[in-house]
Amino acid sequence: MARSLFLPWSDVNECLNTQACPSKAICTDAVGGYFCTCKSGFESSNGKTYFNGSGVKCIDKNECLNSTACPLTATCKNIPGSYLCVCNPGFETPEGRTQFIGSRGTCVGINHSSPTPTQVTFSEDHKQQVTTQDPNNNRISSVTMVTKGVPEDNNVTLVLQEIVDSFGNFSKTISESSQRRKEETARLATQYLHRVQSAAYEAALNRPTGGTLRKESQFMVIEVLTIKNSCKTENEIVKLQTEKESMDIDCSVVTGGGTGGAVVFISYKSFGSILDGSFVSKENLTLDEKLNHFQLNSKMISGTTGCKKNCSLAKPVNFTFHHIQMVGESRKSLCVYWDELVWSNEGCHVIFSDGTRTVCSCSHLSTFAVLMASVELKEDPVLTMITYVGLSLSLLCLFLAALTFLLCQSIQNTSTSLHLQLSICLFLAYLLFLTGIKRTEPEVLCKVVAGGLHYLYLAAFTWMFLEGLHLFLTVRNLRVANYTSAGRFKKRFMYPVGYGVPAVIVAVSAAINPQGYGTTKHCWINIEKGFILSFLGPVSAVILINLIFYLITLWILRDRLSSLNKDVSKIQNTRMLTFKAIAQLFLLGCSWCLGFFLTELIKEPIRSIVAYAFTITNVLQGVYIFLVHCVLNQQVRDEYIKWLRRMNKKTESDSYILSSSTSQTHMVEKSSDFPGKRSNTSV
Repeated sequence: MARSLFLPWSDVNECLNTQACPSKAICTDAVGGYFCTCKSGFESSNGKTYFNGSGVKCIDKNECLNSTACPLTATCKNIPGSYLCVCNPGFETPEGRTQFIGSRGTCVGINHSSPTPTQVTFSEDHKQQVTTQDPNNNRISSVTMVTKGVPEDNNVTLVLQEIVDSFGNFSKTISESSQRRKEETARLATQYLHRVQSAAYEAALNRPTGGTLRKESQFMVIEVLTIKNSCKTENEIVKLQTEKESMDIDCSVVTGGGTGGAVVFISYKSFGSILDGSFVSKENLTLDEKLNHFQLNSKMISGTTGCKKNCSLAKPVNFTFHHIQMVGESRKSLCVYWDELVWSNEGCHVIFSDGTRTVCSCSHLSTFAVLMASVELKEDPVLTMITYVGLSLSLLCLFLAALTFLLCQSIQNTSTSLHLQLSICLFLAYLLFLTGIKRTEPEVLCKVVAGGLHYLYLAAFTWMFLEGLHLFLTVRNLRVANYTSAGRFKKRFMYPVGYGVPAVIVAVSAAINPQGYGTTKHCWINIEKGFILSFLGPVSAVILINLIFYLITLWILRDRLSSLNKDVSKIQNTRMLTFKAIAQLFLLGCSWCLGFFLTELIKEPIRSIVAYAFTITNVLQGVYIFLVHCVLNQQVRDEYIKWLRRMNKKTESDSYILSSSTSQTHMVEKSSDFPGKRSNTSV
């Protein structure tokens, strides 16, 4: 017998040893060995289904970590080897018990006013069934809420309350599964979302009365709308709102063209931390530009009218999201929905977006959110070249114009002083733009550059306003024969207003929003929260006021020219100055208005055309000032001619002196060749 133990066809049944497997385990003999498996309701301490050897124990499995273990109207209670489903207050089993073991039981809503209680039960619905697998490859059958009978409103309220409170158990399940497989997290989340939507819709549809009903917890907010009659008007829009998120849906979509229906709107407060940006893949997104670094930037919301899965709607539904983070100029919002395992944007698009909120339009109902993505900003090399070449040329022209206004005595007057200050402000603004617009580090320096540009551009527009005011007063004096107001203009108002008003605007803007200066890409005004209005507001006001001044000026000149000789030089000069000022207003002022059209709503190629027009008109403003106020001015041209003649005469004089000096030098060198002359010279 002892020798037979070593024969190759002999086998020993190790399971005869009661200590081979731990307690709560089943021993299975095999050829040449054995293995252990934990009993139902238990799991091995090492996480393996089959094991042998010492040191492994079978521990109780907490089935309550699975959110589908019990119906939503019952609370799960773990017991060794199994679990109990305890019916919540107001519910009991059809047999009158308050609890049952396993997931096959049901909880009945107690209706004291009826001898036959209406049931709010969970049963297998193969049409809506969603299945998944747990980490041990065991099938988990999802159950869907089915409302049998007509529950009272208080029963529907209890159902909705159970739904909004169900996220606690679900989050525990997710936290356990997330440590193992990402796909498992996605499947469990999909299953849970379908169950919540279906349960809430069935409860809303079977309400005995119409109207809205709202339930809220620390996890989610549900608002349901039940319509018992047909829509009041054609194209009637109904709105459901949970905190800051809202859904606008056509009434006919809810009723399906009939005389009743229901719609559910759900806002999840913390689901975004589970289905975050890591579930985004570019392959599942339809993009018209290069986007990277996707991040969930809103709460997740769900909407349903009873459609089982992403049914196409007759009319689109609009959703309004509020951002978790502000969206800057290098970021873009993207409307997406949860497509079983990943985020997708098929059938959804953005109809409005700013720094704080996004409005999405979708052709189907599902679970939605807003993604924030980084935009790959690529500068147009042609526009960049135009900017630098144009600004450099404008700097040269503004420098020459400023010298002209300072040195040309024949044109010295109030208008020239105004042109000079405008040229100085634009010159400094262009110089600061070229040297500091992209110096985003350090942050303090960037804010200083942005504030300086804000001040200098506002000062330039203020001097434009003063030009318009001066022209208006000058022409008005021609009508009323009063020459004193224009004469006092320079002394009383010009410099305090020209440099003081912009300083006040910038100081107030910086005090209200110090973070409004500087962005991550450029040292300019931040467009978020409407801070750009601190620049566009004064600019628009100057353009409007000056336009009024110039129209009145032209009307007055028309009357004067009809009553006086057209050869009167004062009127002619004033008229010419007015036309130049109007052209300057449109070039310097209205060119900034083109910036309003550089939005995402303007598509190519019109957007590129506007961008080129905006860039060219702005960078060549200095060239315009030099051409109009200097080159095309007869007095200035005469002065230029005089300067050129003087420079020519000076050059000829210097040449004559140089040639005379050279001739004398040659004479001395020749005389040095004769000894007698050399001695005389030395004497």
